[in-house]
Amino acid sequence: MSEYRDIAVRSRHGGTPASGGRADGRGSHQEPPGGRQGGRRSNKEPRRGRVTPMGWVSIALTGVLTLGTLGAYGYYRSLDANINREDVGDLGDNRPPETGALNVLLVGSDSREGANKRYGAKSQGLGERTDTIMLLHISPNRDKATMISFPRDSMVMVPTCDKPGGGVIPAGLRQINAAFNDGGIKCTIRTIESITQLHVDHFVKVDFTGFKGIIDALGGIEVCLPKAVNDPKAKLVLSAGKHVVSGEQALGYVRTRYVLGDGSDLGRIQRQQVFLTKVMEKVTDGGLLTDPGKLNGFLQAATKTVTVDSHLTLDRMLEIANSVRGLSAKELKGITVPVEAYPANKNRVQFKQPDARNFFDSVRNDVEVTASPKPGVTAGPKIEHDQVRVQVFNGSGEYGKAAQVAAELADQGFVVTHVGNVAATATTAIRYGKKDAQGAAYADTVAARLSKDKRTPTAGKIKPLTVEAYKSDVTKMPTGPVVQLVIGADWPGVRVLSAIPSSLKDKVVDSSTNPCL
Repeated sequence: MSEYRDIAVRSRHGGTPASGGRADGRGSHQEPPGGRQGGRRSNKEPRRGRVTPMGWVSIALTGVLTLGTLGAYGYYRSLDANINREDVGDLGDNRPPETGALNVLLVGSDSREGANKRYGAKSQGLGERTDTIMLLHISPNRDKATMISFPRDSMVMVPTCDKPGGGVIPAGLRQINAAFNDGGIKCTIRTIESITQLHVDHFVKVDFTGFKGIIDALGGIEVCLPKAVNDPKAKLVLSAGKHVVSGEQALGYVRTRYVLGDGSDLGRIQRQQVFLTKVMEKVTDGGLLTDPGKLNGFLQAATKTVTVDSHLTLDRMLEIANSVRGLSAKELKGITVPVEAYPANKNRVQFKQPDARNFFDSVRNDVEVTASPKPGVTAGPKIEHDQVRVQVFNGSGEYGKAAQVAAELADQGFVVTHVGNVAATATTAIRYGKKDAQGAAYADTVAARLSKDKRTPTAGKIKPLTVEAYKSDVTKMPTGPVVQLVIGADWPGVRVLSAIPSSLKDKVVDSSTNPCL
């Protein structure tokens, strides 16, 4: 591991990594459209109230991360005693690799056991179900956070899982929430890792008992309704416009579905993502952190609502909290996995390809790491992408690779001037002219955009076998050194600037999104 790479990995290991693993077999079993796919209950089973806990999943996690703002370890211990922990066991060694990012799986449980009895006593003894599955992805630099929502009606390949009470769940095509409904959190981790190839570090599970107390402790959250709402199912009656909601009104807001937008679960997810940004604003910018009384009430309520994996220890929480101190609401982006109609059942969806695959690729490649300068070394001038002219030459043996990589670099602002081919080469290289005084600095800017370990540019250019001008929209050509990027068989890929690809930018929910949805 290089020093460059080690920076990210060191920053996120404060204890033993959470155990877990990606299932080896994905299986091919598919239940018929009329069967009990996705763990749906038969018509004879009691109907549960539709409660989507996305809002309080997010609030509880925010509470965990906020621990880093406090200064008394004894107080941490008192909060830690509130948190339930669950050991997911050994899920094997065949897991997606760690990249230095932090991925926390969030699920909302609608269990009616214990204090949750008041929300549906007839559903006691029926186990847990979830309408909410999300993955919080925090970049290796800990300066960006992406909340990825998986629609509960998504049809995906669920790997072979152990049943919590014994027995085996065969692999097959099922609704995504079947992983949690039938196999618990262990099966959910296996499923998410299998379909995304993202390493899940920890999980946080939340029920809705403490939701109203949390919102009250925050002093309410401002929401905006595009029209008047009278929803008996969600118990929400509010006029159009802005309102500060707490207690039952807040619970109703995160539950309502059919009376706003197009009535779909996707529309509700988007509103809940907006709700999360408002929670983050209230926590980070609303004075909560400077009011000891309110902060204590918020943390006490939040920690009592969560169950986490056994490796999310107090020390690990504090490490995570300290690493994300600089995050605020504006750095939090919400996005839903791209989906389309599922042909076999109009009430379900499937991941839209290649959009979903490209999205997960972007998240995996979100490995931006800023290396610390070495002692006694003065940092050189910052070279912007639009100052760098690049020639892209393909030696990988893969047809069309130069044009593909040139387009990816051009999307990031580099000025690509030529593409072509060179003799087959095993190793990717970045080259600059021996006589270019600033060649190394310009080449280093290109090297920083490649994934995996950072490569050291090489002095001395090569002559390509074929070369042609690259069509560019650039109107003013820079005058700095020309850099050659030679693509080898070990091509690592272009490191993305954001976990969310450009094609999905219009689907992002953040602090600037219109809240009147």
